[in-house]
Amino acid sequence: MAPEKNWKGKICCIGAGYVGGPTCSVIAIKCPDYKVSIVDVNPHRIAAWNSDDLPIYEPGLDDVVKACRNRNLFFTTDVDGAIVESDIIFVSVNTPTKKHGLGSGMAADLTYIESACRRIAQVATSSKIVVEKSTVPCRTAESMRAILEANSRNGIRFDILSNPEFLAEGTAITDLFGPDRVLIGSLQTPEGLAAQKALADVYAHWVPRDRIITMNLWSSELSKLAANALLAQRISSINSLSALCEATGADVDEVAFAVGKDSRIGPKFLKASVAFGGSCFQKDILNLVYLCESLHLKEVAEYWRQVVVINEYQKQRFVRRIVHALFDTVTSKKICLLGFAFKKNTGDTRESAAIGLAKYFMDEDANVHIYDPKVTDEQILMDLSEPGISSGIEEVKKKITIFKDAYSAAEDADALVICTEWDEFKALDYQTIYQAMKKPAFIFDGRLLLDASELRKIGFKVETIGKPSPATRGY
Repeated sequence: MAPEKNWKGKICCIGAGYVGGPTCSVIAIKCPDYKVSIVDVNPHRIAAWNSDDLPIYEPGLDDVVKACRNRNLFFTTDVDGAIVESDIIFVSVNTPTKKHGLGSGMAADLTYIESACRRIAQVATSSKIVVEKSTVPCRTAESMRAILEANSRNGIRFDILSNPEFLAEGTAITDLFGPDRVLIGSLQTPEGLAAQKALADVYAHWVPRDRIITMNLWSSELSKLAANALLAQRISSINSLSALCEATGADVDEVAFAVGKDSRIGPKFLKASVAFGGSCFQKDILNLVYLCESLHLKEVAEYWRQVVVINEYQKQRFVRRIVHALFDTVTSKKICLLGFAFKKNTGDTRESAAIGLAKYFMDEDANVHIYDPKVTDEQILMDLSEPGISSGIEEVKKKITIFKDAYSAAEDADALVICTEWDEFKALDYQTIYQAMKKPAFIFDGRLLLDASELRKIGFKVETIGKPSPATRGY
C-alpha cells in the first residue's frame, strides 16, 4: 500500500474502551479534515458514547467528544462498514491475562486481537494499515500478519504497525494533547516504512516531529512492557521502603523527598501507597515474566516477578496493620472504605487495592461501607462478586453498603480507610465525621493523603502507611 497516494482521510478504531475512545477522539479534534470512526460490537457501550453520560470518566474527555461527535467523530456498531472505508485501522481491543490453559495467570489472552484481525481480513476490499494499539506481547504483530494474510482476498495488502499507548488514567487527555513521545514500530521494508510515515503524518498534526519516534516492530512492542515494568518497579521499591520506615521510625515521605532530589533518580513514582493498581502494571509485568520464562531467562523472570510480590505484600501488610489497631478483630465492625477506583480522576477499578481490602473485611464478617465519587454501584458489586472474591452478588449485598457521600458512609463506622487519593477526601469536614463515628475513631491512610497531626488534634487514632504508629515513634 502506498498511503500517500490512496489516503482518503478515514481512520477506524476497533474497540471503544479506555484506550481507543480517548485516543481516537483526540485524533478527531486535532485532525478536523479526517473522518474518525470508533466501533465496538457492544451496542450499550456505543450508545453510552453517543449520550451525555460517557461510559468512562476522564477529565477533559467530555469536551473533546462533544466538540467533534457527529461532525468528524462517529461511534457505531457498524464494524464492517468502518473497516471497508478506512485507510488506517487501530486495533484497540481488550488483552486480558489468560485465566485458563498454558500461561494462565501471566500470558496475555489474544482472543480479541485474533478476532479483530479475522474480521478485517474478511471484509476489507482494499489495502489497509493495521495498527496495534492494545498492549500486546512481543511479536504479536507476526501473528496478526499471519492471520490477515491467510484470510485476505487476492491483491489486498496489510501493513502492520505497533503504536503502543502511554496514557495515565486521570490525565489521559493531557497526555494525548502533549505526549512525551509517540512510538511507531514497523517492518524495515519499503512498504513498512511508508506505512510508518503515514501514521507519523497523522500525529504530526499536533505532536512535534522530534517526539515521534520510529523503530522496528519488536522494539516498539517491548518498549511498552518495559516502560510499565520500570514504573511499577519504582512503586514497589518505595513501598518496600515504607515497611522499613514503619519499623525504624523513619518517614517515607521524607525519605522519598530526599532520594528524589538526586537528579539521577528524580521524584516521580516515589509516592508510597497501599499498592499500585490499574489495567496495565500487573498485567504487563506478568506478561514480561511469562515472556522471560518462555525464553528460558529464569533469573530475569524472577527479578520482575518480585515487583508483583512486593505489591501483594504491601496490601497484606496494610490489612494486618488495620486489624491489629482495631484490637485484632474486625468481626461485626463497620469499616468505611473511602475510594474504590484504583486512582483518582478515573472510574476504573481494575486491580484496585480496594477490592482486595473489601474482600478481606467481608471474609472476616465486617460490615463494609463504600463510597467513591465516580465508580458506579453496579461496578462495585460486579468487582466484589467476581469468582475468587466472593460466592456471588447476593452474598456481597449482605456484607457491603454503598453510599452516595462520604459523610453517610462514615456514620457509625469504627474506622475509615483511605483507598483512593480523591482530592475531595482532603477537603472533608473531619470534625463532623469524628462526631458521627464510634470511639475510638480510627483513620487508616493508605495514600498519604491526609494531615495526620490535625486529625489527631480532633481525636482520631491515625495510622499512615510508611509512617510509624505514634506509640512507636520514639520522639
